[in-house]
Amino acid sequence: MKDALRSLWNEPRAPNPPARSWRDWALIAVLVPAAVAEVVFRPDVELRLMAFILGVAPLFTLLWRRSNPLAVVIIAFTGHAALHMAPIFGHQSASLSLYSAVFVLLLPYSLLRWGSGKEATIGTAFILTSHGILVPGDGTGIADVVVGVMVLLFPAAIGASVRYRSVSRVRAIDQVKMREREQLARELHDTVAHHVSAIAIQAQAGRAGAAADPTAALAALEVIEAEASRTLAEMRTMVGVLRQGEEPSLTPQPGVADVALLAQRASGSPRVEVAPAGDLDDLTPSVDAAVYRLAQESITNAIRHARRATRIRVAIDGEPDCVRLTVSDDGDAAPFANGSPTGYGIVGMTERATLLGGTLEAGPNHDRGWTVTAVLPRTAAQ
Repeated sequence: MKDALRSLWNEPRAPNPPARSWRDWALIAVLVPAAVAEVVFRPDVELRLMAFILGVAPLFTLLWRRSNPLAVVIIAFTGHAALHMAPIFGHQSASLSLYSAVFVLLLPYSLLRWGSGKEATIGTAFILTSHGILVPGDGTGIADVVVGVMVLLFPAAIGASVRYRSVSRVRAIDQVKMREREQLARELHDTVAHHVSAIAIQAQAGRAGAAADPTAALAALEVIEAEASRTLAEMRTMVGVLRQGEEPSLTPQPGVADVALLAQRASGSPRVEVAPAGDLDDLTPSVDAAVYRLAQESITNAIRHARRATRIRVAIDGEPDCVRLTVSDDGDAAPFANGSPTGYGIVGMTERATLLGGTLEAGPNHDRGWTVTAVLPRTAAQ
């Protein structure tokens, strides 16, 4: 329980709150005239100047409800509590309370949606205390107290729920990106391990047969062997923690030349057509593997989600400074027709392309189908 409370107290603010927009000003433009009209025309409002100050001025705190939720709650609920004749909506005769004070129900939502754990705890306690919910002092019955608590905390519960869903999605996206980084690191490790292992073997063979050669050649081979072995050991140690106990494969990763195999494996409908063009030689191992992985993921998504598709075309163009991969299908234009719209496949693909200094775009075509276009530099960004 202590750990849970400490975690709640230390919860940071929700990141990237929306900036103030025209909707906030529109809300003010509606509520302020309504509050002024109440002060002027409602016959049961006494001390109209005080009702105007305490009823209208707090309305402007709505403009800062996302950036400073705790300060807004304290200011608005202090003014509203001063008109405590009506806890939330209603009023009694000879009341200072205004119906426009309903705006305060927006503040518990903002407090739990955007505030830190400390702000949410302090603000919620202040809201309940300011309305006499914790210690009623005006003869309020227990039923009214319970209803008042429910009305006050319902927007807060919605704010907390929306925040939890948003945080969960962000964490899921981060996990997808982390898995993609892990996969990329594994591929890099396997590729480098393959080549470095070959260097070490060649260096050992050269040293074994260098008895009749000059001493300098033998020394050079010893250095090559030592450095290659050390590099391989360091990379195994560095990347080994990402493998979760899996032994590395020393076979080369699949690349552009293996994309055609994807078409052969995808038997049936839709048919997969692969069209390589341009210069696809001398690609760096990471770019070569990335083209294959992006094509594989795009083909898999098209087969799963493209409704009534008959053809998937994979175009790989080797341009002077980049490689362009285009995967398109002729299915219905609606995205995720047969699958869940909450998948993160495109997120992972975009992360892989970005890590290599490239770009990836995905979306429906104007007429039919869905297209994924990835552009990767021939030399991957470091």
